Order: sequence, then C-alpha cells, then structure tokens
Amino acid sequence: MKHPGFFQLAPAFVLAFWFAVTASGQTNLPRWNVLDEGAIGDGATDCTTAFQRVLDRAGKAGGAVVEVPAGQYRIAGHLAIPANTTLQGIYRVPPTCGPMAIGKLTGSVLFAYEGRGTQDGPPFIQLAGNNAAIAGLIIAYPDWKQTDVPPIPYPPCVASTDTENVGVRDCCLLNPYEGIKLVRAHRHMVRNVTGYPIWRGLYVDECYDIGHIENVHYWPFGVNYKPEDPFCQWVNTQGVAFEWARTDWHYVHNTFCFGYGVGYKFSQSKQGSANGNFLGIGADSCQRAVVVEQAQPPGLLISNGEFVGRWSSTDAVCMVIAPGVEGKVSLVNCSFWGPIDRCVWMRAPAGQLTASACNFVQWDQGGVGSPALQIDAGRAIVQGCTFGQEGLAASIGPKAISAILTANQAAGGFRVDNQAGKKAQIALNEGDNIEWGETARRHYALEIGAPGDGRYLRNWNGQERVNRPVRWSGPVSQLSLPVNPGEAYTLSMELSVPPAALSPEAGLYLDGQRLCPLTATNRLTTALPPSKETRQVLELRCKSWVPRETNPGSQDGRTLGVQVFSVTMQSATAGARKFSANTGEWLEEAK
Repeated sequence: MKHPGFFQLAPAFVLAFWFAVTASGQTNLPRWNVLDEGAIGDGATDCTTAFQRVLDRAGKAGGAVVEVPAGQYRIAGHLAIPANTTLQGIYRVPPTCGPMAIGKLTGSVLFAYEGRGTQDGPPFIQLAGNNAAIAGLIIAYPDWKQTDVPPIPYPPCVASTDTENVGVRDCCLLNPYEGIKLVRAHRHMVRNVTGYPIWRGLYVDECYDIGHIENVHYWPFGVNYKPEDPFCQWVNTQGVAFEWARTDWHYVHNTFCFGYGVGYKFSQSKQGSANGNFLGIGADSCQRAVVVEQAQPPGLLISNGEFVGRWSSTDAVCMVIAPGVEGKVSLVNCSFWGPIDRCVWMRAPAGQLTASACNFVQWDQGGVGSPALQIDAGRAIVQGCTFGQEGLAASIGPKAISAILTANQAAGGFRVDNQAGKKAQIALNEGDNIEWGETARRHYALEIGAPGDGRYLRNWNGQERVNRPVRWSGPVSQLSLPVNPGEAYTLSMELSVPPAALSPEAGLYLDGQRLCPLTATNRLTTALPPSKETRQVLELRCKSWVPRETNPGSQDGRTLGVQVFSVTMQSATAGARKFSANTGEWLEEAK
C-alpha cells in the first residue's frame, strides 16, 4: 500500500508554513556579492576596498556568505573576514593548475601583492572572527618568479589568531611563501586545499581543542618542476610542508606533500608540543619525510603513512626522532621506499618508537651499509614488519635502553647489528633460507649484482645488469664471505677495473694488510689464510671517482670504484661440486 505524500496528509499545515516564511521575508534574504560593491574581475583594478566593504557589511549584519563570481581580482592590500562570514568562490572541489601563465587562471582568483620582501605584516587574508572562513578560491602571487632563488618572502597567505571554528575549504594557494598559519585557532577546519607553498605550507600552534586538517595536497602546482631546478631544489631542501607545535589531539587525515625539505614537522614552541592522530599521510621526494623534535606523552599516532626519499638524494632519511623527544611515536601499516639512506633514525634517549606491520621496501641508497632502522637511543619495539631488500634491517646502538624486535620478515633473513647486548631482545624473525654446511663453505660462487648477494656485501652501489649482473664497488667495499675455520682458501674475482680507480694502495685487504694489488685486469686471484671464525671480512680498496666529473655528458653522480661480476671461494679440501651463495643450490661440477 502506498503511503500518502506530505501534501496529502497536511495541506493546511504546508500552506500555513509557506505563508509564514513568505511573511517573515526569509525568501528575500540579502544576497552578498563583491560585484555589488564595485569589484571588477579584470585582474587590473584594485578590489581591496570593494571586497572589505562588503565583508564588513556582512559581518555587521550577523554574518553571511559573500560570493566571489568567476574573475581575476587584484587585491593590493589585505582582507579581514569577520565572524560568521565566508568569502566564497565558485569552486566546490579543490582547484589545481599546471605551470601556466598566471594571467590565464580561471575561476574565482584573488591576486595577492602586499608584503613582498618580508614575512612581517598582516596576512593576505585574516580569519578575524569566530566561524570566519574562505572557500572555493584560487589565491595567486603574480610577482612570484621561479627564477627568484632564494624565494622572496611574504607574510602568510591565510592566518587566524585567537579564534574558534575558522575554516579554509576548496582552495588552491599558488606559491605563497607561507600558506596557512593558525595560532590559538581552536577547532579549525582545513579541508580540500591544494597548492605549493614555498617556505612553509601549514603551521599550527596553541590549538587547545582539536583541530582538523583533511585532504590537503601540496604539490608543485603552477611550477615547472625539475629536480635540478634551483627553485625546486630550494623548496626540496629548505621548505616545510606541514608543522605542528602545541596542539592537543589533532586530527590529520589523507594529506600529501611532494618535494619538500621536511614533509611533516613536529616542533616545540614556548607553549609545548603536539599529540594527535595522523592517518593516511604521505610525503614523496622529501629530504626528511617526518621530523619529530618533540611530542607530548600521549604521542603521535601515525597510521597508513607513505614516505619516500628525495629524488636524486643518497642521504635522505624518512623519519628522524630527535634527541630531545620525550613522547612516543607509533607507526602502524606505514610504507617506506625510494632513494633512502635510512628509513627511521631513532635518537631520543627518553623517547619511544613502535613500528608495527610496516613495510620497509628500500634503503641504503648510497651503498654504504646503512640499516633500514637505526636505533641509537631510547626504547623501540619493531614487530610484524617486512623488509624488502637484502641488507641490514636494524642497527641497535649501545645507548639503547630497550629494543624488542620480533616476528619480522626480511629478504635474505632479518639481520641486526646489535651493540646493546642483553638490552635487545631479538626473536622469531625470518632467518636466512640458505643453509651453509661445511661442504658448501668449501667451494662456492657468489654472483655479484644478482638477487641474494646483499647478504655478503657492505658499502657497494646497487645491483645492475650490463649483459650480466654486476655491482660497482665504492672506495672501500667489504665482502663478508663464509669459510670453514682453520681452512685456507683461494679467492678468484671477476672484475673490470677502470683506470680512474687505480692507485698505489688499491688492492684486496684482510685485517688491514693487503693480500694482492689491484691492476688493470679482468681477474684477481689470491690466497686467504685460515680463519678462526666462520666468516672472512675482506676490503676491496681503490681510488674513488664520479662519472659526471670525468665525463661531461654523464649525469651519474655516484662515487664509484670497480665493477665486480663474481667471487669464487675454494678451499684446499674442496670437492668437485660448487655451491651457489645466491640461491643455496648446488651448481654444475667444476671443470
């Protein structure tokens, strides 16, 4: 049975309601529009007075939405948004743009000019009262030039102080020096914002009642991005995308930044530091994706984060927990990859780090033997994580108070450099799947550059394939080779030695003594004396060189030594069969 409609049930009530609304004047509410006060969207006429006049009128009326139709509006001064008032452009989604001429921007566009050359002075837009907001706008700086390096400072683009419930929504901030600054702006809402602020994208301090930052995407919009461009390099080493000082339980969801010196910074002001919930945050091509200078005892809860090192860098560290940190940093289901030296560097004696179900894909970009996790001090728990490449998973320094590493999986086995002794508990982690017996250790081959070689190498460049697998050594590269204690060996190495790598001291060393010199040859053979251990650690030393310094056409900035293809170890008691150090399988009979 059909239910009767509303009009069928109560026609008298509906008519009475309609007459009451009409009589009260609610259908003829005033329409606030910047054009009505004389604003002209031609990009040339100064509209500061017209905008501020209609904003002030709306504020005195108790608040309103002040509409900004499509056009380019020159604002030579600055604007203050009164309480309960929103300056609203046409956009209902966060706008973006490519590296176009600024005069071609479309939509509701405000051109900012005031304050060039100084960070002091009033912000371009001040959210001056409770519930003040801007929405649906593009704010651009026509005097900005990508060739200005270092960039020219300006006051903040949008700021608010001593307010409640202010907001920024559906806006694009094109190349402001500082994007959004909120101090004592409690319960603020920043949602659906794009742009590429230069020096700092967003700063929050003294937020004592939960602020919200959602769907903010800082990427090189409006910039002709090239990693080697001086402007891009400046932002990529000096800029900070997001920074929180004193905040009491902040909610930050689904934010992203690209090409900053620091992606997410947790600092400390005179009023204190932050705690909060950081879900789905991302930082790509950052020298430091996350820097924690201080945290409150409730901690920083970071979930589903993705952190990538700065493109072309060899010393990027995704997360640094500074020595002064006293709170807890908790990572859950985060992923680390790209050109990274170390994924996490824990330095805080009074701090605590927890990493659970995280995925450490790549690290040691420079081939210097860096670990994925460097725990110098404090307390750390690492459990249920995966490590995607062969190499050192964790280094635990002697000043660590407690380190618990359990149930982790790693390519080539979970390897730890433990200098903390019994203060580290390491258990139930994936071991090396290659089983070395005495027979295997007597005669085996190691293919350098092929999967599985990372178990035995320190301070080498990455795996390559030039007709066959290969790696470049550095000036001092180590080989950690399995041996049977008490047995002498013959080592044979296939290699290619460029003239730039030769020097009088170049050669293969054991315990600081040169076993044989390095010459312009394709094969090196030497005898190894018996060892008391099950490993012999050798050093391949040569003169370092950089391809782009010796070859003007090269863009390769790596520090190289020699190319090595394979190493074969054979004891005096070896049998005919040869073992693969890469796969753990037996190879064809020796000839």
